[in-house]
Amino acid sequence: MRASTACSALLALVALFSEFASAGSPPEKTLNLYTRSRVKTGDAGQFELTYKSLEWDARKTALIVCDMWDKHWCSSATRRVGEMAPRMNEVLKAARSRGALVIHCPSGTMDFYKDTPQRKLAQQAPPVEPKTPLKGWCNLDPEHEEPLPIDDSDGGCPEPDKSQRAWTRQIAALEIMPGDAITDSAEAYYLMRQRGIENVIVMGVHTNMCVLGRPFGIRQLVRQGLNVVLMRDMTDSMYNPKMPPKVSHVRGTELVVEHIEKYWCPTVTSSDLVGGPAFRFSEDKRLCVAILVSDDHYGADKTLPEFGQMLREKHGCHVTVLHGQGTSNIPATDELKNADCLVLLIRRLALPKAQLAAIREYLDAGRPLVALRTASHAFDVLGESKPGEAEWPEFDADVLGGNYHGHTGNAPGSDISVVEAKRAHPILAGVEPRKWHSSGSLYKVSPLKDPAADVLMVGAVGDVVEPVTWTREHNGGRVVYTSLGHPDDFKQPQFQKLLVNAVFWAMRADPEWFWDTDEPTTVRGPVCKT
Repeated sequence: MRASTACSALLALVALFSEFASAGSPPEKTLNLYTRSRVKTGDAGQFELTYKSLEWDARKTALIVCDMWDKHWCSSATRRVGEMAPRMNEVLKAARSRGALVIHCPSGTMDFYKDTPQRKLAQQAPPVEPKTPLKGWCNLDPEHEEPLPIDDSDGGCPEPDKSQRAWTRQIAALEIMPGDAITDSAEAYYLMRQRGIENVIVMGVHTNMCVLGRPFGIRQLVRQGLNVVLMRDMTDSMYNPKMPPKVSHVRGTELVVEHIEKYWCPTVTSSDLVGGPAFRFSEDKRLCVAILVSDDHYGADKTLPEFGQMLREKHGCHVTVLHGQGTSNIPATDELKNADCLVLLIRRLALPKAQLAAIREYLDAGRPLVALRTASHAFDVLGESKPGEAEWPEFDADVLGGNYHGHTGNAPGSDISVVEAKRAHPILAGVEPRKWHSSGSLYKVSPLKDPAADVLMVGAVGDVVEPVTWTREHNGGRVVYTSLGHPDDFKQPQFQKLLVNAVFWAMRADPEWFWDTDEPTTVRGPVCKT
């Protein structure tokens, strides 16, 4: 009898252990954030795009949900909140599971929540002495920031109807759970101080108004010395595209986000917490370019993000930079799932297997690629990959159709010229002058692995002549490779024109081609349609 009892107890312990083991490891308490900011340089009015990975203790982090109301007097604002809310709810779930505090701040609706434990939780936080005086609204600070880049003086809505009853509560799609708090005042700050919160992720609406100005908004929290980031894909602006600078609504929101990155705090995306590509509104029809870069070899960590900014500003593209920050780790490779083109400039990196698999999957599907300079040996680490990493030494031959085997000396640079027989190719449209000197060494690539590759440009150092720019197809997708990409190349208008043309040609975009009747081989464009 005793043996049977002992056996039963042992079996129970085994079952309990098995249940614990099947549940996996304890919840992750760290938030890994991939931030973007704009750091002022020595040049007047110039900012440098900077990417940095952070690790925050989730238990010392709060998520502020700003004014995600159930209804707005602006119907397009109501629609966008409805689109964004399901993804935001997943973000809140992920944050809670790691121990972060969620504070719901639907301003002006506290009566709706007056009897809830979440409302009482915020009210019970004792007032504390702030670092600087707390304000009920934080206006634009001319001593700290420039004017906002959009004109919202009309209220920011193309179809206002202030006669209708607007918000009464937070949108129901956002779950309010035990342990959350509800407030629309400085109580948020008091609660965070009570809980030992050091870090804050702000999300919600509207970026140019409440997200910046509310007593729980970015200006206030930054002034109180908290570590603050804006979740840039979980926000929206009040902006009417008929008002200056007369850009699309989604670009208007981006401009405000860029303003915040310059003057207030870095930004992140929801991908950091829930994976997958960042959220985009359904109205955002822009072509999406993903730029993959890692270290500062040839200054790529600066030149490529700047090129991406030009694609945003001048060509109406949605651009995502996947920046490895000098490491063998590229955050956010899930963005490739939504990319219309991949621009690649990295050198000898063995990536985590899942990240390289995402790149392979993108290219195996026959999707567009524009590769520069050291991309010819992007994933070839000469057999020195570490456990958990993967390399791809055949990438140059199999995808680019190339045959990189060294380069000439750095000192003389190389003389670049367009192949005359190819001067009518769309990639070469507007590339003038057609001969110039590059400071970069000449890559030795002859003979190309793909004899059918279409060589558009060559480079010369003395008697040595090598292909410099060519196109081909990989699994039906257009591939453009150029061994140009030295930082001085990016200072040349003809190279920037070449690179823009290559991106649009690779995407098989439908730009408006404006042919000059006197010079039919010259094209003014391409211009990305938005």
